[in-house]
Amino acid sequence: MTVFVVALRLPFTVDLKHPVSNRRGSFQPRDTRGQGQSSKATAETPTLLLSGLPITDSALLQTPERNDDEDFFARGSVGSPSRSPSEVDKDESRKSSDSSLPPVLTDEVGSSRQQEPSGSKRILPGTATAADWTVMPDGKGNFGLKNAVKAARKSGKIQDVSWVGTLGIPTDKLDAQKRTDIQDQLELDYDCLTVFCKDSDFEGHYTNYCKQILWPLFHYQIPDNPKSKAYQDHSWKYYVTVNQAFADKVVKNWKSGDTVWIHDYHLLLVPSMIRKKLPDAKIGFFLHVAFPSSEVFRCLADRLDLLNGLLGANLIGFQIPEYCNHFLQTCHRLLCVEATKEGIQLEDRFVNVINTPIGIDPSTLSDEREHPSIAKWLRLMKERYRDKRLIVARDKLDHIRGIRQKVLAYELFLNKFPAWRDKVVMIQVCTSTTKQAELNAAISDVANRVNASFATLAHQPLVILNQDISHHQYLALFAVADALMITSLREGMSLTSHEFIFSQDGIIPGSKNHGPVILSEFTGSSSIFGGCDLSVNPWNARQCAEAIKTALEMDTPEKDRRWQKLHDCVMQQTGEAWMTKSIDELERVSVEQRKQDLISIPRLSVKSLGEKYQNTSRRLFILDYEGTLAVWGSVSNTVLTSPQRTLDVLTELVDDPKNIVYVVSGRKPEEIDQLLHRVPSIGLVAENGCFLKEFGADEWIQLADQEQVSSAMKSVRSILSYYCERIPGSWLEELHCSIILHYGDADDFSHGERQAGECASQINDACAEQHVHAVPTNGAIVVEHTDWNKHTAATTIFELLGKKEIEGVRTEPVDFLMVAGDGREDEVVYHWANNLYKQNIVGEVFTVSVGLRHTEANAIITQGVTGLLSTLLKLAALSRPRSSDETIR
Repeated sequence: MTVFVVALRLPFTVDLKHPVSNRRGSFQPRDTRGQGQSSKATAETPTLLLSGLPITDSALLQTPERNDDEDFFARGSVGSPSRSPSEVDKDESRKSSDSSLPPVLTDEVGSSRQQEPSGSKRILPGTATAADWTVMPDGKGNFGLKNAVKAARKSGKIQDVSWVGTLGIPTDKLDAQKRTDIQDQLELDYDCLTVFCKDSDFEGHYTNYCKQILWPLFHYQIPDNPKSKAYQDHSWKYYVTVNQAFADKVVKNWKSGDTVWIHDYHLLLVPSMIRKKLPDAKIGFFLHVAFPSSEVFRCLADRLDLLNGLLGANLIGFQIPEYCNHFLQTCHRLLCVEATKEGIQLEDRFVNVINTPIGIDPSTLSDEREHPSIAKWLRLMKERYRDKRLIVARDKLDHIRGIRQKVLAYELFLNKFPAWRDKVVMIQVCTSTTKQAELNAAISDVANRVNASFATLAHQPLVILNQDISHHQYLALFAVADALMITSLREGMSLTSHEFIFSQDGIIPGSKNHGPVILSEFTGSSSIFGGCDLSVNPWNARQCAEAIKTALEMDTPEKDRRWQKLHDCVMQQTGEAWMTKSIDELERVSVEQRKQDLISIPRLSVKSLGEKYQNTSRRLFILDYEGTLAVWGSVSNTVLTSPQRTLDVLTELVDDPKNIVYVVSGRKPEEIDQLLHRVPSIGLVAENGCFLKEFGADEWIQLADQEQVSSAMKSVRSILSYYCERIPGSWLEELHCSIILHYGDADDFSHGERQAGECASQINDACAEQHVHAVPTNGAIVVEHTDWNKHTAATTIFELLGKKEIEGVRTEPVDFLMVAGDGREDEVVYHWANNLYKQNIVGEVFTVSVGLRHTEANAIITQGVTGLLSTLLKLAALSRPRSSDETIR
């Protein structure tokens, strides 16, 4: 079995001797001088020798042209452009997995074969303009994913992996032979399937739609400027085109039994595109970023297409429960589908939804910390910042990362607590692959103000490095830090905090340990740390300033206690554990869903049913009424009359003393009584389980607590009335224990359907504590109490039959059970009945779904009401004549 890991970029790319284009913005051929470095020298600035740190007009340290990279923290240099590419590659490899410029994976990912030496080159034959090219690790992309896959393969949890993605470089100028050679080598030697698309398509997909539309909106920044609107108007077609290219590549290489695992917001349409061509494929999707609330997501013009694209998967994964709930609520409101805690119920299948947070790879980090350069950097920084308390941070230069909010809070801290002004230094590393001139200027203004106000000849309180650093420097910086501060305005997780916690174990000689983590409450990691981080609202500068003070003044026992719990969480929620759980869960839900697929559910065998029927002595029938025994119609018509054929069939069925028949309806007790009063001794259940009339009895039993139900319904009546006013042509129907909003005859049905979806979502969110839920049905929203339903009624019926056995009325237990229904509310009864069979409580169980749909029933009847009535009539004909000595039921 092959696991196709489908992501925007492959873990490997090619380094062309002659770059062919420059059109993809941030997706440039790799700069061999080092990540994010400039080869140009900056103007010389005065240096305060006592601190060894320059103070520039903007307080932003640039990259001077120097050969001695040990002076990085003194002069803001991360390396020398005069070094050879191989030296830079070696030094710059393995950057943090949570940044925009993460480490290059120098060890092989996605293949059991050995990687080509970094210096090897291959001449492409058969072309007029042959060029040297080298396969090399890609220095960009999702490194949390890459590290997790590598860790899972290393541990043996997964074996055969094929990556599907783009090279991340322009490819229009590559001729057919070059593409074929590159594609073949990546597939044969690196298990990578290359997706080629036009540069213009990729530009429209990634730069325009993903980064200008999806990325801001998924992080609660609704694009609302002319540039974004223009992108949205024309770039959607490019998004569709690139997604289709990915789907086609997977379909071409998929074989039965393979698993497809798709990643992130760049490829939201791929699941449904693959599903259309491969109905039986196991498809998983994981969203690495946050999923916004429904009120934000609905602002997308293409919202329905994106949701339906995602719902092509068997399993959709999110980082934390909050994102799961947002997705479920969004589907419920916008698509008017049933959303449960387990996932989304579609008409023909079920889509499971889970949350499983991604983590880091502690094993790899532990090996990296043994590199001798880390000890060197640690010693250098300890000397440079002797007797100073260090607050460190490393973020992408992006509005969403909250860097400006962080430095403003730090400024407030220095103003509010002057005793700390000459004792603490904040080092903020800013990484960026795109220009953020306005944000850069805003941060520069604050940094300039802080250093102008509080710097001395021997001290600079705020150091902002407008560049990335090597991974060894990064690990050394974490080892020497006293605290980490992350103030993201919204972030899927925050693996930087995980790496900091791991680095604070004190194993490196001379390092500090157990430093506190100041973490934005809007990151996914904050929700899994159990309150052991110092959680802050980045918009609240006063709270952030207080958190800095708390972190610096925290006593050792408290730091140890918090760190130990944080460390335990990081070691449990690893990248390997995340991938293993995701793949295992995808396998499990695929098996369950396959059992319930329409193609796997057999049609009811009347012959087999008849044989089992004849060989049993006590039979229980639980039959739904609306849509099962009688065709759906208007409420008034349904109440007034019941089809004569239905009455005849039920009468013949109950005429056999071995049969006990119950009919379940959503109508009031008096209404269902009026419908079926001509059928002698029949058992009835009204309002979907709130009222019960026993078989052979005349009086109704109220199963629901009327006082509790009335109190609960009171809380939702105002909501229903509000939405009823907003849907012209709709009306409310109040039953004894439920309320129904009918919109089937609304003036504008599509408008009514949208409003009804919002109504149901609001009730389910606001009234969950009152045990009330709203269920969408055909042209209506039914609001019921969750404590009483068809399942509780069926359980009560079965228990009452057991009591009669104990009382000696009849000793034979029920050995035949048939349940028939046509709606989602019948699924709980199917599940209950199937469990009775699995537990050997009832010998013969038939759960029958009337109509084609995704169900837990073990058989279906495709002819609808007519087919079920014909089947019941045949069973009744098999009953032997009643004997004179037959005992009562």
